[in-house]
Amino acid sequence: MVYLKSIFYFILAGLLEIGGGYLVWVWLRDSKSWVYGLSGMVVLALYGFIPTLQPAHFGRVYAAYGGVFIVLSLLWGWKVDGIQPDKYDLIGAMLALIGVAIMMYWPRSG
Repeated sequence: MVYLKSIFYFILAGLLEIGGGYLVWVWLRDSKSWVYGLSGMVVLALYGFIPTLQPAHFGRVYAAYGGVFIVLSLLWGWKVDGIQPDKYDLIGAMLALIGVAIMMYWPRSG
């Protein structure tokens, strides 16, 4: 159950960070209403709280989160922006997830 909660927190953090960043992006780059920018900033602030729920130390959580962020960013680009990942994107994402699994979930002694 601890692993499932951890994975849920990684995915939630990623969606909040990418979603919040995207709202700020469209506000500034696409001249959308200030409501987009403010909403993005609120979502980004919420993102800041989620990693504190992870069952590991700060450095390890943020290092591992980088791999999750890679995968979620590719999925966001594919589903929202219509940019399909190529085989090299997929290989890189798979390697990043292997790194996440090793950093976060590999059994450690002591």
